[in-house]
Amino acid sequence: MALRLPKFMSRSGRGSVFVISALLLGSASIRLMISSSAALAQSGQLPTTQTPTIVKNHSENSSENSVETDLGAASTLSSSNRTEVSALITALAEREAQLSEREKKLELRLRALSIADSEIEKRLKSLSDTEQSLRATLSLADEASEKDLLRLTSVYESMKPKDAAALFEEMEPNFAAGFIARMRPDVAASVMAGLSPPIAYSISVILAGRNANSPKT
Repeated sequence: MALRLPKFMSRSGRGSVFVISALLLGSASIRLMISSSAALAQSGQLPTTQTPTIVKNHSENSSENSVETDLGAASTLSSSNRTEVSALITALAEREAQLSEREKKLELRLRALSIADSEIEKRLKSLSDTEQSLRATLSLADEASEKDLLRLTSVYESMKPKDAAALFEEMEPNFAAGFIARMRPDVAASVMAGLSPPIAYSISVILAGRNANSPKT
């Protein structure tokens, strides 16, 4: 006589076996899929989901590095330009200061030259006035001297020829020749006749030399 299980036990056992079988099949399928995906991923045929994220991060890092590099280069260039501009401004300021100093020195020299010119003009005017005054004085002196000579000549002419000859013997020949040249010819001849031959000869030579140096026309 065969052993039979109750119906509810038979149905319950079948359901548990089915569920366990289904779970085992599902687990096997999942493992198979995971193994296949891993194999494909290793061979390069199946892209992984993390690759875009990695590429994106690398691109972002590259962009950020590029931006930082550009900013650093721009900062370096800006700093270099600022240094060059600052040096240029300093050089221009120094050059301007030098030119200003030279301009001041030139102005001082021009002022000194202007003052010197004024002083020279004043001195020249003073010298001119002094020269005119001296000429006037000399003219007066010449007139006075000429008057004195004329007066003395008249005195010698009024003397006796013998007495006048005695005075001319004591004079320098040049001085005596000057008076005899101013005398009337007849009086001069009388005085020359009373002179000693050497003195008369010397006076004659001096008078002849004066006549020789006088203009002919």
